[in-house]
Amino acid sequence: MTELSINALQTLTIGGILVSVIVCVLHVTNVTDITFDRTLREMCIVFFFTTVGFQADVRLLKTGGMKLVITTLLIALLVICQNGLAFGLAKMFGLPASLGMCTGSISMTGGHGTSAAFGSLLEDVDAGLQGAATISMAAATFGLIAGSVIGGPVANHIIIKKNLMGTAKAEGEGKPASSLVKVKRNTVDSYAVAAFQIALAAGAGTLLSDLISKTGITVPSYLGAIVVAALIRNIGECTGKIDINMDHIEDIGNIMLPLFLGTAMISLKLWELLDLAIPLLVLLTAQTVFMLLFARFIVFNALGKDYDAAVMSAGFCGFGLGATPNAMANMKAVCAKYGYSFRAFMIVPIVGCFFADMINSVVITAFINLIR
Repeated sequence: MTELSINALQTLTIGGILVSVIVCVLHVTNVTDITFDRTLREMCIVFFFTTVGFQADVRLLKTGGMKLVITTLLIALLVICQNGLAFGLAKMFGLPASLGMCTGSISMTGGHGTSAAFGSLLEDVDAGLQGAATISMAAATFGLIAGSVIGGPVANHIIIKKNLMGTAKAEGEGKPASSLVKVKRNTVDSYAVAAFQIALAAGAGTLLSDLISKTGITVPSYLGAIVVAALIRNIGECTGKIDINMDHIEDIGNIMLPLFLGTAMISLKLWELLDLAIPLLVLLTAQTVFMLLFARFIVFNALGKDYDAAVMSAGFCGFGLGATPNAMANMKAVCAKYGYSFRAFMIVPIVGCFFADMINSVVITAFINLIR
């Protein structure tokens, strides 16, 4: 995600929160109630996750090696544990399991995008649950901050305790001589082709999600779009018959995400959080402590107990509690102090941008269908 898109993300998110605060004030003072149409929001989230699906290049599995596989498995373990912890603590507080899910991997690993999408889905699944989207978005904001706070200190503690200083490589050292990324000329026509490919995958994927839903399994509308986009990408790469410009597709995705979050934030019903403030704080604190322990003792040990593993532990705190940009920021902060880690900067974006979202969506869907 480019610096420009991150700035747009921050601007629209903050703007959306300000609007939601105004709407909240108007509600609690009994001046008026304002509601927003969800059509644009749903369209933006489907298009964004479609661009995520296009990032699934199976050839990268060979480049990442066994550590990429292990990292992907760790993500699966993380999201299962996050949902299990959320479910257990919700039961302890006498809260609905569906409400506890709002503080699980939906908001932690999923971040704001998954929170808005699945929050609305939880409200549809549990007719008695009100404010799931608001709770999930608030939890995601908490996680975003917590992930940024604990990532650097976790890696710093590991590096000092294990005496890994000086083992980092200079930036670019160990980087493969060739790259799988194709350099393509930027034209208006190529953006139009990219937009058409996204629309095609999104449309076919929505139909796939609808077909799955008819079996009685609850799935988000964008899950099918991820699958179809991944198929198109890899068929194109294997056959050479489909020209896919990932730069343009990512650009469109970087437009869709801020638009989605902006429209999602203005719909927050902040007054619904008041009665749940203390239980939510306990649940979210527990998730933060668990993420810290998971990164320190499981991620670091499973990924080789070396400098790369320490840097990736900081990355895990970033996208395990927030988003991939958080993970990248955490790792950049660590590497600025101790040295570069090519393996970390190659593996974490791949897992964080695609595998984490896909695995998380599948696990969340399974948990939702279990608690129905």
